[in-house]
Amino acid sequence: MGHPPPGPQHRRLRIDLAYCGTPWRGWQAQPGGRGVQNQLELAVQRLAKIHAAVDAASRTDAGVHALGQVVHFDVPETLRLTHEAWRDGLNSILPETIRVLSVHDAPPDFHSSLSSLGKIYRYRVCRSRELDPFEADRAWHIHGPLDLDTLRACAGNLVGTHNFVRLSANPGDMPETKRRLNIPGHTRTLRRVEIRETGTTLEIEFEGDAFLYHMVRLMVGALMQVSRGRASVEWLAELLSSPDGPQNQVMAPAGGLYLVKVLYV
Repeated sequence: MGHPPPGPQHRRLRIDLAYCGTPWRGWQAQPGGRGVQNQLELAVQRLAKIHAAVDAASRTDAGVHALGQVVHFDVPETLRLTHEAWRDGLNSILPETIRVLSVHDAPPDFHSSLSSLGKIYRYRVCRSRELDPFEADRAWHIHGPLDLDTLRACAGNLVGTHNFVRLSANPGDMPETKRRLNIPGHTRTLRRVEIRETGTTLEIEFEGDAFLYHMVRLMVGALMQVSRGRASVEWLAELLSSPDGPQNQVMAPAGGLYLVKVLYV
């Protein structure tokens, strides 16, 4: 199925965007203008004197960062700002915590979310005894022993196609009993889960076809529970194997999560 093309005498632009999520209440527009979407739409309006509805590949939550968010919007054909003028002009208006990395023309059927073939997210854990103040809201501070062999084994078990209903949260659009029965709606494929350790920083990177509400943060929370000896490998396996039973209740803080890249053809 094709995506709605731009209207008559309009063309579609793609913007690659990065932002620090700490001051913002997530991507989506919020009352009071505290969403990243609010800020970008306001900047477009001020720069180009048009109102453009901006769609994003991922509705990142409050406090979540983006290294490679992708958005699109339509502009009149008569508006002849160069890509560089768009980038530099928007950056001159946007808060310094939000940066336009690049601007390109996109095909008429391109849609930042619906055209996506997958996403890469990264989660950072700081293991130093004292949290570096420059890592506040940038990583989850966990000091103490971690069983990294078990962590890697459990991360490998997450790879593949599973029902992640117990490793995701209810966004409130349906009763929990109904959500548990919607197995196709909560089945996702993780292509890769990679663990990297650099000094006192642990990074867990997830590549998948799509992600459910709070899914990455709940997966990280579960992985940390097992690697800290607070839950068993079998407990994590059972979260994936059966839609019945309690949710994982340990969710990693938002500040350690980064949208790294959105994947397209």
